[in-house]
Amino acid sequence: MKALILVGGFGTRLRPLTLSAPKPLVEFANKPMILHQIEALKAIGVTEVVLAINYQPELMLNFLKEFEKKLEIKITCSQETEPLGTAGPLALARDKLIDVSGKPFFVLNSDVISEYPLKEMIEFHKSHGGEASIMVTKVDEPSKYGVVVTEETTGKVEKFVEKPKIFVGNKINAGIYLLNPSVLDRIELRPTSIEKEVFPKIAAEKKLYAMLLPGFWMDIGQPKDYITGLRLYLDSLRKKSSPKLAKGSHILGNVLIDETAVIGDGCLIGPDVAIGPGCVIEPGVRLSCCTLMRGVRIKKHACISSSIIGWHSTVGRWARVENMTILGEDVHVGDEVYSNGGVVLPHKEIKSSILKPEIVMAVAEAKHSKTKVLILTAEKHLGLDNENDKDYYEEENVAYETGT
Repeated sequence: MKALILVGGFGTRLRPLTLSAPKPLVEFANKPMILHQIEALKAIGVTEVVLAINYQPELMLNFLKEFEKKLEIKITCSQETEPLGTAGPLALARDKLIDVSGKPFFVLNSDVISEYPLKEMIEFHKSHGGEASIMVTKVDEPSKYGVVVTEETTGKVEKFVEKPKIFVGNKINAGIYLLNPSVLDRIELRPTSIEKEVFPKIAAEKKLYAMLLPGFWMDIGQPKDYITGLRLYLDSLRKKSSPKLAKGSHILGNVLIDETAVIGDGCLIGPDVAIGPGCVIEPGVRLSCCTLMRGVRIKKHACISSSIIGWHSTVGRWARVENMTILGEDVHVGDEVYSNGGVVLPHKEIKSSILKPEIVMAVAEAKHSKTKVLILTAEKHLGLDNENDKDYYEEENVAYETGT
């Protein structure tokens, strides 16, 4: 059995972390995002995973080689020369997905984290005899999403309603599919949306079925949802009585600590915290609702909440970092500095407080207008390649420090 993971491109929503690593390789709960999916696929008998990607495929494959051997699963890339949407990559990878067995194949969006009930999905797909199965999940505010309207008893999809103004249902596409090979005959090799162009046609022929996803679900492709997803993931481990969760008088709630991390005396850690390999937490530190990537050092009596601290960064003594602060790789926050929602690019030193949410990037002395300097800096550091990206950084509240 085979699977295709829609990896996509630059991961702009998760910058500045994706300036240092492709988004699927950014750690979530101390493991690269994509590895959560690959392990789940391997567990139900998938033998080959195809990564649909248009950005840094060599880096991705080189990183995953050790896991390919460890998990005994074949991992290949299907590289797009232009963005092909969510359906075009299936047409591009057609020869990799079809084999003589004629078995259905999985398709997953790489941003999705859940308990991956893939075995149950296979049984569901066999039971209804249709051409395609999609996983759906219930949400509290369906007006923000495209809603999947189904027959309650069979799960047969009747229609899709984009951001409904009146209530038609509360089930949305969860980004996990099981498709018969015949679905590939419906997809042209061009930029195409599987949600808007392919699935509605299959539904019109009464061959599309939706399975309600049990347990938690989250698209973790942006920082706020990443933090929420961590809470849901750790809660799922708690319900399974997982031995991975940390214990001790200094632990509050659900916490994941790599065995190589060093924790000082008098710390209070949790709830909903992940501490990566090689981290050093000095005495008196308070951590809650946050992720610390590999090699992070938090100095004495610092307080971190609702934030992501990138690889090999440091937070100074008595510093306070909160409100969705995101530190890129190798960022150094000074002693007693306060960050209220700062988004800091890699390899920067923060010596003064960030009092309101803003993007911080270091630039040379500005001789031109502030906007021009910021756009040029964004192009240099972020690899911006279109006007939309430039507009984003021009419209956002962006700050800079000179000479750092």
